[in-house]
Order: sequence, then C-alpha cells, then structure tokens
Amino acid sequence: MADADTSRLCVQIVRSHFGPLAANAASALLTRGRLSLAQLIRYTMMKPRSVRAAILVLVQHNILWHSNADEEGEMLEFNTLECLMRLRFGRFVWQAEQLFGPSDTHDPVYQGAEIVQLILDHGKLQPPDIISRLSIYNPKSSSLYSQTLYKLVSGAYLKPSTLLSHNSPRDKRIKYEAEEKAKLTGFPTAKELREAMETAEARLKREEQEAESVGLKRKPKDHRSTKRKAIEEDMVDDVVYFRVNFDRFNTYIRNKLIETAAGERFNRSAALVMRATLKSTEAKQKNPTSTAAVAMLISDDENLSGLVTSTKKSSSASLVKDYLGLMSAIDNPTPAGRASSFINLSNNKVYVEFGIIGSRLQRHVLEAVARERHGDDGVRIVRLLLDIGKMDEKQIAKVAMMPNNVVRPLLAALSSDFLISTQEVPRSADRNPTRTFYLWHVDLHKAYSTLLGHLYKTIYNIGMRRQAEQEEPIVKAVLEKRERTDVAQDESLLSRMERDVLKEWETKQEKLTVLEMRVEEAVFILRDLDTVGSNEDS
Repeated sequence: MADADTSRLCVQIVRSHFGPLAANAASALLTRGRLSLAQLIRYTMMKPRSVRAAILVLVQHNILWHSNADEEGEMLEFNTLECLMRLRFGRFVWQAEQLFGPSDTHDPVYQGAEIVQLILDHGKLQPPDIISRLSIYNPKSSSLYSQTLYKLVSGAYLKPSTLLSHNSPRDKRIKYEAEEKAKLTGFPTAKELREAMETAEARLKREEQEAESVGLKRKPKDHRSTKRKAIEEDMVDDVVYFRVNFDRFNTYIRNKLIETAAGERFNRSAALVMRATLKSTEAKQKNPTSTAAVAMLISDDENLSGLVTSTKKSSSASLVKDYLGLMSAIDNPTPAGRASSFINLSNNKVYVEFGIIGSRLQRHVLEAVARERHGDDGVRIVRLLLDIGKMDEKQIAKVAMMPNNVVRPLLAALSSDFLISTQEVPRSADRNPTRTFYLWHVDLHKAYSTLLGHLYKTIYNIGMRRQAEQEEPIVKAVLEKRERTDVAQDESLLSRMERDVLKEWETKQEKLTVLEMRVEEAVFILRDLDTVGSNEDS
C-alpha cells in the first residue's frame, strides 16, 4: 500500500482526469488495499452502477489491476506507478512530436504525436480505431497514419496490452516462487531460496516478453508482385490493443539528463559527444558502441574545440576520441576518477556507465536537499558519511574539523529528516544505552524513499495551489466568460481588466507548471533512473 502523501497525490490525479466518482473508488483502494467489488461498493457508499463504471474507466486506463483468485474471487488493486506516470503525459506527447515532427503537417513521419496523444487519452486502442478517429476529417490520410503507427509499434513506442498486464505482477511472482520452493527437498539453504526466487523472476520476465511480442504480423504476399520492400513484409495486427510504452519514452528523459550532466561537468562539446554516444546505442543501450560510430553522428559543422587540445589538422574523429577519453576519466585511474566517469573506453569500445551516472545524480539530489535544509555543514557531514561509512559523533567532529557543540544538533536535525541513520553497537548483552556505541551512516534506500514522499507532497501542494488560483471568484468568472462561443471567437469582447486578470492567471499557471516539472524531474532521478532500460537484453 502507498503512504499517505502518495495516496493523496494519486487521488488528486484521478480526480482531475476522471472526476470525483473514480477518485472515490481510488481513495478506497489506496486506503484499504486490495478489495472485491462488493467491498468497494460498501466502502465507497456509491451505487453499484457507478462503481462498475469507475472500475471500467480505471481498468481501461491501466490504473487498476484485477485478478481472479480461488479463495478470494475477483479482486481489484490500485496501480500506483501507472497513476503517477500520468504526470509525464505532456512530456511524452512533446517527445513524440520531437521524434516524429509536429502534428500539423501531412507528412507520414509527422503523425506520431497525434497517435500517442490519442492512446494516452483512451488508455488502449486497436489500430482500426486509431486510424478511423484521426482520419475522420481527411479519409485520404489513413494510409499515412498506418505508416506512422507501424513505426511506433516497430520502434517499441507502443506495446500491446495483454491479459498479463492487467494482473498484479506481485501475485504471479508469489505464485511462481511458491512453485519453485515446493520443488526443493529437505530444509532449503539460503542459496537454494535465492536461486528459486531468481528462477521465478526469470519465468515472470519471460512470460511478459512473450506476451508483448505480439503486435506485428506477417503481411500476406501478393504473388503478382515480386519486388517488395522489407518494411512492407510486416504489418500491425488489427486485433491487438496497443498502449504507450512509458519505458521507451523514459529512456529519452534519462538520456537528456545524462547529456545535461555532461555539459555541466565539462562543456557543450562534451554534451554533444555524450548525445551522439547515447544515440548510437539507442537500440540496445546496454551494448557497447565504437568511437567511429559516435564520430559519424556528429555534424562536421560542430566546433568541438574547448577542453581538449585541438589544432587545425585535428580531425573530428580524433577530437571525439579525446572527449571520450576525458569523460572516461582515463587520466585519473583511481576509485575517485572511476566514480566521476560517464563512459568506459576500452579498445575503441564505448560503454555508457548508466549505473555510476545514476548514483551520482541521485546523490546530487540528496546533497541539494541537505544543503537547502541544513546548509553547507549538513552537506559536509552527508558527504563524509557517504565516503567513509559508519562513524561515531567524535570521529565525525574530528574528521570534519567541526566543534562537538555544532556537530551534535546537526546530526539530530539530519536524522529527524531521515537523511542519515544510526546503527547501535551494544557492548553488553543487556543493551544498556550507556554501554552502547551509536554509529552514524547514510541509508540511501531510506533517504531516497523519504525524499520521494516529500516530493509527492510537493506535487500535491502544487496541484492544490493551481486549483485554489483557479477557484478565485474573479478568475473563475473570467474563465467562464472566455469559454463562451462568442468570446472564444473574438477575445476583444473581454474588457481590459479581464484580460489583465487572465494574463496574470496564465503567468501563475506557467510558473506552477515549471515548478511541477522540476520536482517531477527529481522524482524521475530517485525512482525511475535505475529501472529505465532494465528490460533490455544485454
């Protein structure tokens, strides 16, 4: 079950997207956990017809899991992560527009944003429904949308929605683990239990991959034509429901963060080389690429001079190799240099260090919070504990060169915010506090979980502030007047004061949106950065 801050945010998202009835059902599931239909009707105190309609809407948009158990019957469970992903829908549409062009042209490569937005609005759709809805005003454009839909499916931007995706993966994992443990004879060891869990996890992952392998089917060959392109051999299966693959779009968000981090650490030229490196490994980002492939993706017009030594005779390929060596910390073969690297360069093979970069970005978020709440001294203590490990109060004061009367309250303040934790080491069996060592350390999992809760609370407060700004009597009256047909066609019907009120409200909305995007970016770093691309085969 989700915590209080996450639950409030999810209910707010469901209310803004689907209305109060669906929000009431979501609130009951988030508060009480998995429920049956009868229990949900009793706890929500709504009519059965309204509850069923809310369930259908939430299942259609992949926000509810439902499963049939022999003991419990059909049970409903809220998918928290799927609901929180709705905060990025605007960015997903924008990313599709960047990849496939704006949606206001008739070129086939410019229809991707419209298709992604339509599927996000409906949860999941079949190809005939997608094409018919988008080409309703221009039937001749149906073939163009079909081509773009094929590119989205073949590029894994859309994935099929299967029966397995509507069941909680936790149920399947528990079932498979029980089956694997039942095969063990005698008293199982820790190694055998771990192997059983790994086997169950691999089985679940294999089933998911097999279920999502549908979507494209072989096109019937026309014997009258002997020459056909390879792209025309496959076609999108019309009977499959497709949904947006969030992980595919999250990959671009991650790559942009890495590119920005490289630019901040070095310069713009390093960011260009990093972008080319990520693009050359776009298909399988866990696989290596070569320096020649990276150099081919950089335009000859780009000026790569800067941090690396360059002369008039230096080629673009040599400069790219120098930048790759710089970002691989080849000049600092120490643990500190390894921890600050972006790539691993070995025999002209380039590996992007996603794990090291992700840990570094998450650590930057932790340090930023510590600096905002406790100043530079708080950051010094957090960095010291991250680098050295468990230390007692006297050691921290000595190594950080800070007086004890400053360190003691600072440690208590950091601990109250769950940025650092304590480890008790008793010197006697009775665990007497006077004969116990208290060692301070940073529990990253606990710290990141606490920070995520605070970030969810911040996003919720931003939404409440946006709603409060919109509910002001003057603003509400102007917004209602703007929705009139005559005013929508001619905004000059608004008075000067009404236009000023509208402009001020739009400015506030823009600031709140920018703030929400920044907070959501921190959420992405702490929650999703490690999981992006985890389904790729190495």
